[in-house]
Amino acid sequence: MSKKKEPGFEEALEELEEITRALESGELSLDDSIKSYEKGMELKKMCLDILKKAEKKLEYLEKNNEGELEKKSLFSDEADSSEELF
Repeated sequence: MSKKKEPGFEEALEELEEITRALESGELSLDDSIKSYEKGMELKKMCLDILKKAEKKLEYLEKNNEGELEKKSLFSDEADSSEELF
């Protein structure tokens, strides 16, 4: 059996946008709307997970009081900012 490959961020976001358009059109049956909503929630979680992983990788260099460079995380002082995106 082959394992189905998960879409990347761009593909997941594009599919999420298509689902949103279909739901907003009002042309889906109730059953199809529920299935689309559930798929959309899975895609949203997938996108958030990808963004969280990317945020952890973002770093910058800053000089400390002694003039030495230190590597710091870009999001170390902020709350979970990716939740605000959706």
